Amino acid sequence: MERRKTPLWNAHKQLGARLIDFGGWDMPVQYPAGTIKEHQAVRRSVGLFDVSHMGEVYLRGPNAREQVERLTTNNVASAPAGKAIYTLLCRPDGGVVDDCIFYKKSDTEFFVIVNASNTPKDVAWFREHVKFPCDVVDVSDETALIAVQGPKAVAMVDALAGGTLAQLPSFTFAETTVAGVACTVGRTGYTGEDGFELACANGDAVQLWSALLEAATPLGGLPIGLGARDTLRLESKLPLYGNDLDDDHTPLEAGLGWAVKLEGREFLGAERLREQKRTGLTRQLVGFKIDESLRAIARHGYPVVDRTRGAQAVIGTVTSGGPGIIVGGAIGLAYVPVANAAPGTQLTIECRGKDVPATVVSGKFYKRS
Repeated sequence: MERRKTPLWNAHKQLGARLIDFGGWDMPVQYPAGTIKEHQAVRRSVGLFDVSHMGEVYLRGPNAREQVERLTTNNVASAPAGKAIYTLLCRPDGGVVDDCIFYKKSDTEFFVIVNASNTPKDVAWFREHVKFPCDVVDVSDETALIAVQGPKAVAMVDALAGGTLAQLPSFTFAETTVAGVACTVGRTGYTGEDGFELACANGDAVQLWSALLEAATPLGGLPIGLGARDTLRLESKLPLYGNDLDDDHTPLEAGLGWAVKLEGREFLGAERLREQKRTGLTRQLVGFKIDESLRAIARHGYPVVDRTRGAQAVIGTVTSGGPGIIVGGAIGLAYVPVANAAPGTQLTIECRGKDVPATVVSGKFYKRS
């Protein structure tokens, strides 16, 4: 089957990107600068990401607010218009359908950005659970999405938007024009840096990307591939659906309790999450670090082991892992029993047949200053 292409595919080819199959999309994994330099550019200056493979869905109708209230773990429905809210969608058993950002345009209109690999599933899930009169409108195929991230991102995009964006608070959005292109701009991102995500019509994507790249280049900015997107989000301990989040784990187990508001609310999965809060968790997603001197990286699926348990040695699983490009060593996330989850706890991870020691760390690996 032919891979799907974003409206910026030709631009990536011209920039010398290495393209890979990413969930059926032909996406840049890195550009000639390479993942390490791309990662550093975002931490020090600014980076541009084509994330047009992500899904975009509108929920519209007179009862949109009450439908959203019933489906989201976070206080999305009751938020003021203009807010961009991170939330999870849960199954009745508390497993995660997806994590996404809801842009509240009004009580009757919500714009939702969902994970690329989950778009068909999420659209079907919305259609199954959203009751009339509320429409589910999938605009993924006509919408492009570009993320601009890094310490120089806000001033750079603000200059291209005629000074309309610098005052936009974190996790809010505005409808404005950037480099002559009509955009929905959220002060959101997936890197741990400040910046924006800009949604525009497919036909305007090349004009917007070109203007952003022209502005970024003199600042030491770079286009950023999926490789650095992953190392950046991991350093900031941001979960990836399909790795760290899935329908077998709840938001509480994933450490996302801050995005779960249970008081006085009934949403899909709320009952199970209340029960988990009452009885306590048995497993938890933790961040871990492996010392640089060991020259080992724990990858997705590697077992966390306790050799004192004999045949029952496997106690957990690594969900994400990679190099700590700015923070040093190797870093990762793993589900482990609660007894092994306290910061400072020593873990053993089986990396390609070899037992490697790792230490549980609290909070994010990297926090911007």
